[in-house]
Amino acid sequence: MTESKRSALNWMDVLWLVFLAGLAVLPPVAEIHKQLILLAFGVVQLGEGWFVARLPKRGAVYIVLLKIALATLLIDHTGELSINSSYWPIYFLPVVSAAEYFGSWATLAWTALASAAYCSYLYPTMQEYEITAESYGLLAIRVLFIFLAAMVVNRFVIESRQQTKRYQELAETLAETNRRLELAQAEARRSERLAALGQLSAGLAHEIRNPLGVIKGSAEMLTQKLHDANPLASELAGYISSETNRLSALVTRFLDFARPLHADTEAQDITPVVDRALTDVATLWKGGRIQVTKEYADNLPLVALDESLGEQALINIIQNAYDAMGDEGGALRVKVATATANGREGVEVRIEDTGPGIPAELKEQIFNPFVTTKKTGVGLGLSIVSKIMDGHEGFVRIESSSANRADGRGGTCFVLFFPAAQTEAAKRASELVIS
Repeated sequence: MTESKRSALNWMDVLWLVFLAGLAVLPPVAEIHKQLILLAFGVVQLGEGWFVARLPKRGAVYIVLLKIALATLLIDHTGELSINSSYWPIYFLPVVSAAEYFGSWATLAWTALASAAYCSYLYPTMQEYEITAESYGLLAIRVLFIFLAAMVVNRFVIESRQQTKRYQELAETLAETNRRLELAQAEARRSERLAALGQLSAGLAHEIRNPLGVIKGSAEMLTQKLHDANPLASELAGYISSETNRLSALVTRFLDFARPLHADTEAQDITPVVDRALTDVATLWKGGRIQVTKEYADNLPLVALDESLGEQALINIIQNAYDAMGDEGGALRVKVATATANGREGVEVRIEDTGPGIPAELKEQIFNPFVTTKKTGVGLGLSIVSKIMDGHEGFVRIESSSANRADGRGGTCFVLFFPAAQTEAAKRASELVIS
């Protein structure tokens, strides 16, 4: 109902009280009813803010109605002919209050009610006196001035509210901008630290590779030399060799993440690459049975794809899905369809598993380096996927899986978007624009 709330007492209330005190000392001074009505006006004016705050929905309605009633009583006790009372401007009080609290149409309605209350004294006057056309004109002028005052105040109040709203929206926009700026600064600092860490990792991994080669070669020689003479030493040398291989693979992943990536893209059909990635992972899988469902749309556009890097990204995602389902097994759904992202046409690959899913608190960080949900993972696989997709000018994102496991736990869905390859005509047009 109300569009704004006034404070319990402000300087305008004090000014109204001064005016009411002035009316109290003006003739007719001996009229006790006039003094009591003006006192009631003062009490209503002082308690208005408190009353409206206590009854935010109906308080303003009651206040305006009470002021109209008091104004009508004051007119009745301040003149032989009430319609001709010098105190008729008292109706400005209720209409100004209505203009403060309500919109334009409601203000017009309240002003019409106040004018009707004033004009109600016209009928008893007509019973005793003859009213001239000039008197009717004077009455119409008074009523029009009441409407004029109400609409002027209401116009000012509405513009003030709109300006306040604009300032609030601007303040909210600035607060949001500051928040984003702080996030961007934090991201920039984080990127700097990650860049330094990447350089350190690359240098360290490169230096580790050489002694790993020596250790591996020595372990293999020991295995050959001691195979028959000392079975225990031969077994230990085998452990050294296998762990060296594992460490070498880890170093390779560090280097893949740290080295600059250049995607040499060509226009290709992505479905054969998806098939090869599925076959490669399934061939090496030693866990539970995984049921794979493939849904490839017809007439897929060719995408700008570096075949080797694209396959690596798909293998990393699919391998993660297999690992998530583990020895219990599950279902893997791979869907390839046309899609549009950021105004670009392309192909979307959705890889959906029925594993335990990724915790909500990790979904925003899962593509960061060294963030992983695996007990034995180092957290570089998805970082490399994100880097490969950036090199293809595409993206990878994570969604909740629509599939559910038998135990009710939802899985995870990775979405990879590859932009469509430019046609020869589009390339020539682009070259013409650039030249």
